Amino acid sequence: MSQEKILVVEDEEDILNLLEYHLRTAGFQVFTATTGLDAVKAAGKHHPDLVLLDLMLPGMDGLEVCRELKRERQTSDIGVIMLTARGEEMDRVVGLELGADDYVTKPFSPRELILRVKAVLRRLHAEPEPLSLWERDGLRVEEESHRVLVDGRDTELTATEFKLLSELVRNEGKVLSRDQLLNNVWGYQFSGYSRTVDTHIRRLRSKLGPYAAWVETIRGVGYRFHS
Repeated sequence: MSQEKILVVEDEEDILNLLEYHLRTAGFQVFTATTGLDAVKAAGKHHPDLVLLDLMLPGMDGLEVCRELKRERQTSDIGVIMLTARGEEMDRVVGLELGADDYVTKPFSPRELILRVKAVLRRLHAEPEPLSLWERDGLRVEEESHRVLVDGRDTELTATEFKLLSELVRNEGKVLSRDQLLNNVWGYQFSGYSRTVDTHIRRLRSKLGPYAAWVETIRGVGYRFHS
């Protein structure tokens, strides 16, 4: 099996070297970029499995890079983990809404970062037992073909959104806590990241149109799919 490829986008040399060292030590093939424009070019050229993306970049910032990667068909399936400073909560939310898969806050533990990278890659490459087909009224979920139709029209979901919807549909009528969703969809168990789940739920609802209400919030617990 070929090495999984990681693109590290970071303009601070010390952090860039640290990330490159730990990722190579963990067995990944690593490419680097120090500007947003170079990051977009490198992603198109190397098509990495995942991008570690600093938000504070010269010129085109990390949010613009994420938006560009998710907009282009050639790079839309690449995983993205954002590197953010503690005071950038709104940027983290916007990044998740643009399609980023996760975020790591600086300063970070290299060990945790590698765990998060592996968790996102597992999720992106996972092939769960397919639903085959689920359909109710005008909502249709075809897991094998990775399609969602809303009133007969294809609705484009990110890999994370699709897996989240599949998990909810597969457990229809059951309340799933945020921790359960983090574990089953994102592939890790870390406290303090419930905002990731909430943001993806909000994005998922925005794409389900008249069926958004089928994804119910159970206050203080989590979410339930109820058609």
